[in-house]
Amino acid sequence: MNNDLIAKAAMDRRLAEIITPVIEDLGYELVRVRLMSGKNAILQVMADKPDGGIEVDDCGQISTAVGAILDVEDPIAEEYALEVSSPGIDRPLTRLKDFANFEGYEAKIETDELIGGRRRFKGQLAGVEGDEVLINIEEGTVGLKFDWLTDAKLVLTDELIKEMLRQRKASGVIDETQFDDVETEESDEGEI
Repeated sequence: MNNDLIAKAAMDRRLAEIITPVIEDLGYELVRVRLMSGKNAILQVMADKPDGGIEVDDCGQISTAVGAILDVEDPIAEEYALEVSSPGIDRPLTRLKDFANFEGYEAKIETDELIGGRRRFKGQLAGVEGDEVLINIEEGTVGLKFDWLTDAKLVLTDELIKEMLRQRKASGVIDETQFDDVETEESDEGEI
């Protein structure tokens, strides 16, 4: 299976090999890893729970464990900052199962070669068939082999935001009572 969407560059793939077992042992899944070089190198690690809904405390736990294994393995020559985050609402789609899980939502997909005269596709995800990702575009439904994909992410829409909020509420992450209007006591001061 093509892991280029999780880890594009050779170094990213090496890092994924090192950190994936650590993340999975904690009960999470690696969504994406990117080492971005520059004046200040940054190692970005995106992780999620198998059923979604990763929180800040989870990211802290992953950061501690990943930092420890990277200190031992020492695969990065330069100094870097480690950033562990959730995939976010308009998340990258990096695994075949992501395309099935987000069927019905709008996505942008890019391929490495021209498919039907284009490399970029934007439309509604229509699930997975074998090793193909299905997407409904204006011209109809297109099947794109997962191995052809170079980039894919959900498009931020009202429907997607509502679904993510619904999921977080259902999992108990969001407590609606904390948003209830707080009654303010009226002051008797100044009344005659």
